[in-house]
Amino acid sequence: MKTHLRQHLLNILNGMAIGIIVTLIPGAILNSIIKPLLPTFPALTVVLGFTAMAAMILPAASATCVGMLSHFTPMQSAALALAATVGAGNAKFSNGNLLINGSGNVLNIGITIGIAYCLILLIGTRLKDLSILLLPTIVLLVGGGIGRLTLGPVDFFTKEIGIGIVQLTSLQPVLMGCLIAICFALIIVSPISSVGIATAIGISGIAAGAANLGIVATAFTLAVAGSQVNSMGTIISHIIGTPKIQMANILAKPKLVVPAVINAGILGGLGAIFDVKGTPVSAGFGLAGLVGPLADLDAHPHISLTHTIVIVSLFLIVPLLLAFISRYLFINKLHFHEPEDLKLDYH
Repeated sequence: MKTHLRQHLLNILNGMAIGIIVTLIPGAILNSIIKPLLPTFPALTVVLGFTAMAAMILPAASATCVGMLSHFTPMQSAALALAATVGAGNAKFSNGNLLINGSGNVLNIGITIGIAYCLILLIGTRLKDLSILLLPTIVLLVGGGIGRLTLGPVDFFTKEIGIGIVQLTSLQPVLMGCLIAICFALIIVSPISSVGIATAIGISGIAAGAANLGIVATAFTLAVAGSQVNSMGTIISHIIGTPKIQMANILAKPKLVVPAVINAGILGGLGAIFDVKGTPVSAGFGLAGLVGPLADLDAHPHISLTHTIVIVSLFLIVPLLLAFISRYLFINKLHFHEPEDLKLDYH
């Protein structure tokens, strides 16, 4: 029973990770490239529309991936997607209209998928020939309805986490940089949305730069640690996409995040020392779409060659160096964990 429960949990977490990476990667790659070109090529606005629409279907995409990993029937997977869409919270009624914005609360999406998943397992084949009529309706109303009820408390919970992080900004800058970077290193590999937290609390300036660098450090650390067992595309996805793709592995073995947390603290402190800044939007992205480095460049309009070298170093060279050092120490010397613990297979 315990083995089955663990497998179901891994199916949900891995499916969500796939859905997140598939729906958010296009925006991460294209948005920062397209936006500077809009004054010259306004027609490219349609591309931003495409990436926004891709992000909006994160709940349904994640649920469908969960269904596929769980070997659900197409109808069961589609029903799971219905519930996730309702529980996401990115669709709201306003003056009789339905407005959809963003990808929703990732944590509540996971909770809703988990509830609907259990409901589908409970129903099984009991509905027989009536499945096509009743299963989607039951899962939509019960699974999605419960997910909608949990949305308020989950939103409150994530905002409270954000308020706690805001309190860190009153500390000494270097210590603040270390702690905020560590917080975002932990958030980025959890079901909580780092972008959602950052925008909800309005984190900015050096604090936002530290948050971004914490995610960068996590991405490089996990990518290099698992590089011996993962494909090149998967390795790169950690960095230009999101290290959240390791969420299932880390939740199964929490100690895997220890090297990333250490490196995040170091990089966040360095970011504070060298005045790396960001915005509420850039804070939760890491290197995806070069949002972090570009936000810092915007914050320093009269940038010097020295600061440019610092930015390249902190966003690329230093995290890569720290990643190789931590792999040597934690895998080769201490045998704290194995590369296989970070293996991903999305084929």
